[in-house]
Amino acid sequence: MEQRWGTPIHVAMAFIDQESSYRHDARPPRNYVLGFIPWGRVTSAYGYAQALDGTWDDYERATGDGGSRSDFDDATDFIGWYTDASSRHLGLSKWDAYNQYLAYHEGRGGFRRGSYRQKPWLMQVARKVDQQSRAYGRQLAQCREELEDGRGWWPF
Repeated sequence: MEQRWGTPIHVAMAFIDQESSYRHDARPPRNYVLGFIPWGRVTSAYGYAQALDGTWDDYERATGDGGSRSDFDDATDFIGWYTDASSRHLGLSKWDAYNQYLAYHEGRGGFRRGSYRQKPWLMQVARKVDQQSRAYGRQLAQCREELEDGRGWWPF
């Protein structure tokens, strides 16, 4: 994903952490009729990346890739594809987890219109995603350094 789309691993990981807590079969909450009869879902989001049906279809058409939203590699590739397109269409850095997440959540059109500005809770979530991305980035840098220095955890 990082090589194909240029999206840093730690940004994609922070998105997945927020969207599904790394659950392959995550779904949004159900709607209820009369307060107790399950009646569909709030959205069609599914899987690690919580990709909507229509957006996943766009990804498949654009890339020629099939795959599954419940497959980790496919979900990370989807995030890379989405953030790459947001970078091209909106001028967002692929390293900018805060704004990339807002565009991911609201859609590029919603981001362009600034719909997130009416949602203080969403801006708070985007700050959380940004902080998690930075933490993952530090961890990844440390792991890479240890591996390159031969200081891995393996005792042999």
